[in-house]
Amino acid sequence: MKRVVFLITLAAVMLTGCGRGPSGELVGVQGRKNWYEPDPYGMVFIPQGSFVMGPSDEDVMFAQNAFSRTVSVNAFWMDETEITNNKYRQFVYHVRDSIMRSLLGEQLDEFLILEDAFDRPLDRPRLNWNTRIDMRNEEIYDILEELYYPVEERFWGRRELDTRKLNYEYFWVDYEQASRRSNRWNPETQQYEGSFFNQQGEEVPIVNRSSFVLRDVVNVYPDTLVWIHDFTYSYNEPMANMYFWHPSYDDYPVVGVTWKQAMAFGIWRTNFLNQHLSRRGQGFVHNYRLPLESEWEYAARGGIALSMYPWGGPYTRNMEGCFLANFKPLRGNYTDDGWLYTAPVASFEPNDFGLYDMAGNIAEWTENAYDESFYTFSHDLNPNYKYNALPDDPPALKRKVVRGGSWKDIAYYLQVSTRAYEYQDTAKAYVGFRNVRDYLGN
Repeated sequence: MKRVVFLITLAAVMLTGCGRGPSGELVGVQGRKNWYEPDPYGMVFIPQGSFVMGPSDEDVMFAQNAFSRTVSVNAFWMDETEITNNKYRQFVYHVRDSIMRSLLGEQLDEFLILEDAFDRPLDRPRLNWNTRIDMRNEEIYDILEELYYPVEERFWGRRELDTRKLNYEYFWVDYEQASRRSNRWNPETQQYEGSFFNQQGEEVPIVNRSSFVLRDVVNVYPDTLVWIHDFTYSYNEPMANMYFWHPSYDDYPVVGVTWKQAMAFGIWRTNFLNQHLSRRGQGFVHNYRLPLESEWEYAARGGIALSMYPWGGPYTRNMEGCFLANFKPLRGNYTDDGWLYTAPVASFEPNDFGLYDMAGNIAEWTENAYDESFYTFSHDLNPNYKYNALPDDPPALKRKVVRGGSWKDIAYYLQVSTRAYEYQDTAKAYVGFRNVRDYLGN
C-alpha cells in the first residue's frame, strides 16, 4: 500500500514539474498579466478604420488647402465633450498646489517625502500631498505670501493669487529626432554619434539618451482678456471677469488657452493617471494628447462617409427648423441657435460615435502643424505632420491646425473637412480643445 502511494505521489510531482519547468520549446515569457482596459471616464471609443479625408463638397472658399484622399487611422479614445472650465481648473489647481508645497518644502520637512517605504533615502525628495496646507498657520501664511499679488498691485486691497506665477514645468520625448538613424546608439563605438536640435534651435552633439528628453515651462492660467481683445468695439467685460472662475460656467468649454497650454494639459493628465496606476502596481501605460488632424476628422464624421457635417446631412437645421450646432447662423444674429456665446457642452445631439460639439461651440486645437500642402506629402496611414516651433521662428512656422468652427463662425467652418489654423502662442475666445488617448491593441 505504501508503495502505491509513493508511486502516485512521484507521478504527481513529475507531472507538476513538467508543467512548470523549461520544456525546451519556445513558449514566450510566462506569468504575464492579462491586459484589460476599462472604458476611461468621459471618453468614447473610436474604432480603427479608413475614410475619405478632405472636402465632401465644392471648395466654395477656394482655400485650396485640401483634396480628397483615402487614409486609415488606428483606434483611439476621445473625450465625448470639449474640456470644460471645471476640468481645466483641476489642472490649474494642481499646479497651484504643487508650487505651494514646493515653497513650503523648502522650509518645512513635513511637506516633503525624503524616504521610501523601506526607510531608504530618495535620490530626489517628493512632494507630500497628505499634509494639509493650513492657511491659518502664521508660518505657512508668510511663506506663501510671494504667490499673491504685491500690495501695490491689489485691487481694493484684496489678497488674490498671482496667476502669472502658475507655471508648469513639463517634459516629453522627441521621438522624431531619436528615430533618425544618424542619431541612434552605435553598438560598435558604444556611443551616440549624431546631433540634435535643442529648444533654443541650436544643433548640439548627443550626449546620452537624455538628450532627446525636452523640457518646457508654460503658464497654465487661461487668458481671460481674450473676450475683450478678440472683439473690437464690443462690450464683453462680464465674460472676461466671470467666464473661467464662476461656478455658473463650470460646464462650458474652456477658452483662452494656447496650443502649448493644451499640450501641457495632456502631459499633466497623462502623469496624473499613470502615477495613480503606478501606486496600484499597474505601471505607466496611458498617454493623453491632442488629436491628430486626421483623427479629428475621422471622429467628427462619426462613421458616415462623404458627409459635410457631423450629423450626416448637408443642412444646419433639423426637420423642425432648429439649428443643429452653436454657430453664427445669420448675419449679426448669434442667438438663433439658442446661445449668444458658447453653450454648455453636450447642449446639442452627438454624432454617431457619441461625440458632442464636433461642429460649433468652440474650434478645437489639434496636434498637427499647419501646412497648405500637408495632404500631398503626408502618409496615408495615420497622417501626421509636427513641427516644434521655437520662439524665434517666423509666424508661419507657428501655425497649428484648428478644426470644427465655433460660436462666432459661419457654417463653412463647421464642415468636417474645413481646415483652419491659429498660432501656437496665441489664445482666442473661440478656441479650446479635447483629448484623445491611444488604444492599446486593435
